[in-house]
Amino acid sequence: MDDEGKVAVITGGGQGIGKAVAGRLLESGMKVVIAEIDEEAGRETEEEFMDRGEIMFIHTNISDEKAVQSMISGTMQRFRRLDALINNAAISINKPLADLSLAEWNRVISVNLTGAFLCSKYASPFLRESKGVIINISSTRALMSEPDTEAYSASKGGIAALTHSMAVSLGPEVRVNCISPGWIEVGGMKKKRLRRTPELSELDHRQHPAGRVGRPEDISSLVRYLLSDEASFITGANFVVDGGMTRKMIYV
Repeated sequence: MDDEGKVAVITGGGQGIGKAVAGRLLESGMKVVIAEIDEEAGRETEEEFMDRGEIMFIHTNISDEKAVQSMISGTMQRFRRLDALINNAAISINKPLADLSLAEWNRVISVNLTGAFLCSKYASPFLRESKGVIINISSTRALMSEPDTEAYSASKGGIAALTHSMAVSLGPEVRVNCISPGWIEVGGMKKKRLRRTPELSELDHRQHPAGRVGRPEDISSLVRYLLSDEASFITGANFVVDGGMTRKMIYV
């Protein structure tokens, strides 16, 4: 699509992959709303990216239905349109299964999965009008795991399933796709107080068939492509972007 003047909402856009996506879409001419629960990160990113284009931070808890409704309403009041929703916000609580409380399980599911549902639900009428796009950020944890990641992995598996379900329900007006990142080093995309220079070893890079650890721009570039008219025949798909790690057999 011709990005000039179009509007994207990015949840969790104040840090990490979401911040990289915000910068990439601003550079392409889109207007960007950062829906972010971390006010410090959201304000910093809004200020940092102001010279790249029109950006607005809305303090949002995406697991709260009224907060999501207010965020979408605020976006429409400001910009009068919505063309893209990137469901990126996520948290993790990794504990042994026997120690993971129901409250902790529910918190992860409510942010990572229910949050994407709520944002999509309230954005969808406006996306239908604009023939827009939803991109859900899942994870390779939907496909493979380390110990003690049950809540996070379940939520990301749910995101992948939610993607193809919404693609069928919202098509043909709205395309819905999913990106499952692997190891993406986002230390440089944290808020200033937590920002750090990545310390990556040669082994870290070599364990990836692609020869390196992932970068935020590996994801933001794919987001930009999936939003474009060049991807108009792609919907309901899950793109694994992990340098080949999920295809690599490891024997100890």
